[in-house]
Amino acid sequence: MVNEKSFGSVVFRKEGKQIFYLLLFRKAHDHYSELWDFPRGLIKENEDPEETASREVMEETGLGGLKFISGFKEKVNWFYKKNGVLVNKEATYFLAQSKNKDVKLSNEHDDFRWCSFEVALELITYNNTKKVLEKVDEFLKNSLISYY
Repeated sequence: MVNEKSFGSVVFRKEGKQIFYLLLFRKAHDHYSELWDFPRGLIKENEDPEETASREVMEETGLGGLKFISGFKEKVNWFYKKNGVLVNKEATYFLAQSKNKDVKLSNEHDDFRWCSFEVALELITYNNTKKVLEKVDEFLKNSLISYY
């Protein structure tokens, strides 16, 4: 079995009193199934986890200048097979605010959406990722900083 660690961000932006979450869509290919998810990717040598998350968001969406919100970090684990080998995947998500809504997708994804919480919850493919979004939404509602 192989262990993989990736880091990403639940990216949100505020428009008036409304919060929108960024979701990325990838069509099924190779050993990947079709899914809606948050930006994330594998850590590189000499990077810290937050640097990885920031780099991956930039590479996959073109969004830079993110403001990472301290106090939120959520891990999820799952297994999948890659070239016949079982992979134990751990993804850690940070929370980041974007002032920019102009996404420029990389070739890794086929579409994106800025969604309300309710729409994002419907679109997200996997339950463990839905739970991350629920925890983010609750965190923002309970935050001392007024995001809502």
